[in-house]
Amino acid sequence: MASSFFSEFGLLWYLKELSRNEFNSFKEKLKQETLHLGLQQIPWADVKKATREVLATLLVKHYKEAQAWDVTFTIFQKINREDLCQKARKECTGHTKTYRAHVKEKFSAAWFRDTVMQCHGYVDKELTQKERKCLEFLFAPKEPRKRTVILTGARGVGKTTVLAKLMLAWAEDTLYQHKFSYVFYLCCREVRRVTATSLATLICRDWSDSLAPITEITSEPEKLLFILDGLEELMSDLNEPESELCSDWMAQRPVQVVLSSLLRKKMLPESSLLVATVPAYTRFIEHRLGGPEIETLLGFTEDEMLLSFSCMFRKRWRGVQAFHFIRSNKQLVSMCQIPILCWATCTCLKQEMERGKDLALACRRATSLYSSFVLNLFTPKGARCPDEQSRVRLKGLCALAAEGMWSDTLVFGAEDLRRNGLADSDIPALLDSKALRRGGGPEDASYTFLHLCIQEVCAALFYFVKSHPDHPSPAVGRAEAVLATHLQRTKAQWIFLPCFLFGLLNEKEQQKLGAFFGAHLCQEEVRQAVEQHLRGVCESDCLRGQLDVLVLYYCLFEMEDEEFVRWAVDLFPEVSFLITDPMDLIVLAYCLTRCSALRKLGLSIQNVFVATSMTDYQFLYWNNICSVLTANENLEELRVSDSNLPGPALVTLSNHLKHPRCRLQMLKMNNVSFSSESRSFFEVFSQSPLLKHLDLSGTRISHDDFKLLCNALDSPACNIEKLLLAGCGLLADDCEGFKEVLMRSTKLKILDLSYNCLGNGLSLLCEALCLPSCALRGLANLTHLDLSINGLKDEDLNLLSEALKQPSCYLKSLGLLSCSITANGCRDLASILTGNPNLRNLQIGYNNLADDGVRLLCGALLHPNCHVEKLGLGACQLTSACCEDLASVLTGSRCLKELNLAENPLDHRGVQLLCAALRHPECGLQTLGLNKAEFDEETQELLVAEEERNPCLTITHQ
Repeated sequence: MASSFFSEFGLLWYLKELSRNEFNSFKEKLKQETLHLGLQQIPWADVKKATREVLATLLVKHYKEAQAWDVTFTIFQKINREDLCQKARKECTGHTKTYRAHVKEKFSAAWFRDTVMQCHGYVDKELTQKERKCLEFLFAPKEPRKRTVILTGARGVGKTTVLAKLMLAWAEDTLYQHKFSYVFYLCCREVRRVTATSLATLICRDWSDSLAPITEITSEPEKLLFILDGLEELMSDLNEPESELCSDWMAQRPVQVVLSSLLRKKMLPESSLLVATVPAYTRFIEHRLGGPEIETLLGFTEDEMLLSFSCMFRKRWRGVQAFHFIRSNKQLVSMCQIPILCWATCTCLKQEMERGKDLALACRRATSLYSSFVLNLFTPKGARCPDEQSRVRLKGLCALAAEGMWSDTLVFGAEDLRRNGLADSDIPALLDSKALRRGGGPEDASYTFLHLCIQEVCAALFYFVKSHPDHPSPAVGRAEAVLATHLQRTKAQWIFLPCFLFGLLNEKEQQKLGAFFGAHLCQEEVRQAVEQHLRGVCESDCLRGQLDVLVLYYCLFEMEDEEFVRWAVDLFPEVSFLITDPMDLIVLAYCLTRCSALRKLGLSIQNVFVATSMTDYQFLYWNNICSVLTANENLEELRVSDSNLPGPALVTLSNHLKHPRCRLQMLKMNNVSFSSESRSFFEVFSQSPLLKHLDLSGTRISHDDFKLLCNALDSPACNIEKLLLAGCGLLADDCEGFKEVLMRSTKLKILDLSYNCLGNGLSLLCEALCLPSCALRGLANLTHLDLSINGLKDEDLNLLSEALKQPSCYLKSLGLLSCSITANGCRDLASILTGNPNLRNLQIGYNNLADDGVRLLCGALLHPNCHVEKLGLGACQLTSACCEDLASVLTGSRCLKELNLAENPLDHRGVQLLCAALRHPECGLQTLGLNKAEFDEETQELLVAEEERNPCLTITHQ
């Protein structure tokens, strides 16, 4: 047995497997067994009171390690726990021991071979205390079932490094000692090259005898941990149909199916999974993995960045000086969280300082920094410009990067290099300069760029230094194709490529490239391609919908060309942004303050502001973003959704909304968390006479805040016509104040109070609607009322019907979905239909109206005073027994255009009656709500035939 296995922790783990009675028996047998073997006695008083932890310590302290285990095994047999003996022997003498040794050798060799580790050698291969604590917590026994964990973080932030440390720690038996018998590391970049395989084949690649240990491995799946590193490299959506997944770990399947089966717990469901991927892919797959725990790796702290900088310079104070120079640039500081990019930044600034250049030029934007880094790699030390061989090498490297971008390739072979003009003799120079790093094992002649970001800047350079048709690969597209592909919302890979393409168009960057390559550059071709693409997107509704405007804004931020930026942002007057990074605030502030044609702006701010405060720079850039409300006279609509606005952010927004120059007409604040500073926000509505549409749906409004809102609505200066308060958490107590608003309002036309818990408060509102003052003033203007998802009592419905039958009521649309209305309530609904000739839309689905209730409604629908055009009866417990009455409405009503009957248990006979009515020459129905898939084949054919017969009719599941 290995010495690490003989530790008291190893004994403790097995002692913890004993029940309380078994543990007491173990103590009794211990006294007898040590006498029988002639061993030194442990004082019985110590043994009797010992916990499992203490007893494990006593055994290791009093006996040699082998003796301690021999005694333990003997006692296990005598208390009928031979299974624990077998487990322990298998773990320390079987394949696990061999596999641990192999893992240790493999990952130790990889560590010392890795170029990245050589770049910042102070990073130790031992887990730091912080890393160890994090990894132990991920699989802590908080719940009985095994878990799936996603380790997310930007490319290069150190996910692979942490996983390598994990593998070494497990192999050395210092992490997950007895939690996992086997830990398997699968690099998705390598695995995706495989076509058909099985899980058994994948996990047994490191054994020379192939599948020999697979039966042992899978005998305890709950003690297996699978690590999938770089899941985004698979380029799979993990969305295979359940029928295609496989539970047999020996079966040969496409590699995507095998891994999807493992990840979605079809295969070895008891095992644990640790998946490393980038944030964009995390958001894409997390729901497919059944709600995994997500741990974010943030990379270097500012202290670690400072250490990295100071280690790079012989005179450490120069490193500190360089770090403080970039510290004010939030973009570069953010990128320096990634260790290898921190090293590249240090290297670039050191080279610029040694050459006596202005650091401000190199640190202007990310493009300027990384282009300087790449150009410096090919400029000999002490020289002012490169030699011709260096220029040729860099052009070849740029061609390689472009080919890799178009083929989604990150790992290149020697043949790939040769095809792009890089000879075998060039490779040592490229490796020495760290323009490339060696990939795979020591015998593997494959190469990667230092970081994806470096590959992207080289790919962007390609379009400036070589003409596109000159590339040897037909897969490489034009600059316009780069933008068409990588400015779309659906593209998660190569996010910096379009930014660098724009950034290299900057005048200062052009001067730098001209000095390096000479006068023969293609910048005019690239600029024309950019302008042509943006014009094309602007003119196409389809392309405009696919455009990721935030990525475009990042591109314009990199370009930093005032005239061009103003032209480009004004092409898109309707924009919406998901803000998830503090850098997003800076980019939006830069672009939005240069926009003069903006009409609609949407913002969703997540995980950027802390709960109650903002940093100074966040406040500055948020204020700049909000300033578009007063600076842009064309802006009519603002939507803030799914956001948490701390006090300073809400006050800043409110101050701009109240400003006399704010021309906003529509404000939507959906699912927004307010702070204690909400008073300033609700004051907006009494000070913004142009504001007509207010949508607070999904935003929880406290009782005190609702009072503020009612006061504002009651103000003569308030001109709100459309008020949406769906799902705002309103309660019965809130209705008292709103009653006054209803009675006095002469401007409110549309009111949505659905998805609240108004309870008895509905009676107050219905009473208010019945009052003469409301009938003469409020109801004369109200055209839409939605009280859905609120329980209406019979007396409430009666009051409501009385109000809506008033001659002064001009209500056109009424929503009462899921209001607990029964057949009894249909008498009042029928009286509304016959008593209000203005009503055009009635939605009463998800109520238990039943056939008797609908018969009452059908009689009212045929009344000459009823002009309803849209009627919603979905999920109302209707059967085919009422279809004859419905059919009479279809043939007798000249007004009804849309009828929803979805989610009702109709049969073939009922559908036949409806279809016969649809064929009647007097039937004017245009939309029938029925889910064809819910019916048998014969009924589906009947509905399809009816649609084909009548091109003006649509049958759809509404």
